[in-house]
Amino acid sequence: MRDLAALRWLHAGESVILYGPVGVGKSHVAQALGHLAIRHGADVRFAKTSRVLADLAGGHADGTWGRRLRELAKPAVLILDDFGMRELTARQADDLYELISERAGHSLVLTSNRSPVDWYPLFPNPVVAESLLDRLINTSHQVFINGPSYRPNKRPRSVDSDRKEPTE
Repeated sequence: MRDLAALRWLHAGESVILYGPVGVGKSHVAQALGHLAIRHGADVRFAKTSRVLADLAGGHADGTWGRRLRELAKPAVLILDDFGMRELTARQADDLYELISERAGHSLVLTSNRSPVDWYPLFPNPVVAESLLDRLINTSHQVFINGPSYRPNKRPRSVDSDRKEPTE
């Protein structure tokens, strides 16, 4: 983590892949890296991967796809949260390929519950998968984050547990 905090990956235009089970802090670490990059003058955008794909799909519908793609290609760092949550449609895979290609030389930070080797079957076209993932995986720092979920610790306590039972 200290090595990532030095931001050499950002200056080299490399990517960071944070993967592991649910609730271990991948999104938190991605946001912290983004915050650090902003503090060092970088333009950063954070979005759920599903939202980015929906936005690009909207661009196909209204003729603004090219503009939307250029906007996503601009920031020095694009953080895509929850990458690889579900199988992609052919159009989503093509849009993702175009986005990754357009961002060549710019950094991505991805969070995923799946290991990068498990991303290939999510793509309907193996050629697109190989081309996109080769560009992404081979220019990235991969960090496996493991441990128990932090979310149960954030669960609100019940009202009854705050009250002490009277003793006799």
